[in-house]
Amino acid sequence: MHDLTQGSIPRHITRLAAPLAIGMLFQTLYYFVDLFFVGRLGDAAIAGVGAAGNLQFIVMALTQVLGVGTMVLISHAVGRKDQPDANLVFNQSVLLAALLAAITLVAGFALSGAYLRAIAADQETVRQGTAYLYGFLPALALQFALISMGSALRGSGIAKPTMVVQMLTVVLNAALAPVLIAGWGTGLPLGVAGAGLASSISVAVGVLLLFTYFRRVEKFVQFDLALFRPRLDVWRRLLRIGVPAGAEFFLMFLSMAVVYWIIRDFGAAAQAGFGVGARVLQAILLPGMAIAFAAAPIAGQNLAAGLPDRARQTFVESIKLGSAVMLVLTIVCRWRPDWLVHWFSSDAVVVATGAEYLSIISFNFVAAGIVFTCSGMFQAMGNTVPTVISSAVRLVLFVVPSLWVSQQPGFALWKLWYVGVAASAMHAVFTVWLLRREAGKRVDLGLGPVGIAVPAEVGA
Repeated sequence: MHDLTQGSIPRHITRLAAPLAIGMLFQTLYYFVDLFFVGRLGDAAIAGVGAAGNLQFIVMALTQVLGVGTMVLISHAVGRKDQPDANLVFNQSVLLAALLAAITLVAGFALSGAYLRAIAADQETVRQGTAYLYGFLPALALQFALISMGSALRGSGIAKPTMVVQMLTVVLNAALAPVLIAGWGTGLPLGVAGAGLASSISVAVGVLLLFTYFRRVEKFVQFDLALFRPRLDVWRRLLRIGVPAGAEFFLMFLSMAVVYWIIRDFGAAAQAGFGVGARVLQAILLPGMAIAFAAAPIAGQNLAAGLPDRARQTFVESIKLGSAVMLVLTIVCRWRPDWLVHWFSSDAVVVATGAEYLSIISFNFVAAGIVFTCSGMFQAMGNTVPTVISSAVRLVLFVVPSLWVSQQPGFALWKLWYVGVAASAMHAVFTVWLLRREAGKRVDLGLGPVGIAVPAEVGA
């Protein structure tokens, strides 16, 4: 356990954000390794993996429910110096992880075919996507255990063990991918199914490594079979905080599904280009997400400890750092978006579509960083409902104009990307307003209109 209620706030942010960013980057490399080898199999394979991978947003929604609830409750317990409650929350979180993993496997195998048939450009894309997903579903199910354990560590101010495990599993995935996808050394190429299977094996090893860390090293929270009996009161506490945060990711899934549906008439190459661009975008946004992920437990511990000034400082420092990082990433993405995409496909249409998407959507980056940080502060307060409200508004602002634009004569994909830019800008402004409004209700915590001082340039 690391006490975040003392010491330099900027130092705490960088100390936590750096390993979080590295860990998330290596996590994203799972998909980049897969895309690198799958890209050699053709446009339908790329489009199928991209469309199937979009289902990850549903799993991410569920892991957010578990992860955010676990992190917030444990960070509050650390701030109160209440180890028994932290240990109870952790063990109940692991129990929920096992339940959600089982649901993911059953629902995934039952419904994946129908989902892919609804959004894929052609039957070959459906076939490739289904083959990938069947190999990848165990990896998605095992994510719950990783998130439960990693969130418990993050709530207690520790990030490095999770980072190390993620790095090791990505190295393993990179070693397995050419063997299982292309048949290196075996002469038995499995194609896209091998890509999913490589990820599943790697995640399974990651779960085992993190479990070993908890058994041998971690002392603040530990596995305790006596605490594995279902406690509905603890589940309610976890779900009250986690469900709105998870709903936010489900809305992202809906947004992505709408894009795939709109662009399906442009063919598999266009869907593949968007799929590659979306994966690259996830990696680019990781630094901003890491800063927000670091801010949440820092502010959470300090609020629980009755130190609202330090929570306010966490918000301000996170906004400064996040905006600076996102501005740099915008410049990089505007400069050579084609270079970022060409690693995953040699098809000119795929590269052009992905590069155009990244070039335009990069105007969102600073706004996205602001939204991430505000979400982290809502988590720290223990009220994640405003995040799902703002995400629902963003979905409406994007989907309604997108569907209208797509029906107009002369529709081109760049018009869809600009609709996304406008929706994200309005999303950021609305989220900041919600944060100020929520802060105004918490004068007793020192988080009133003066307590969280949203910088003028953010609120503008």
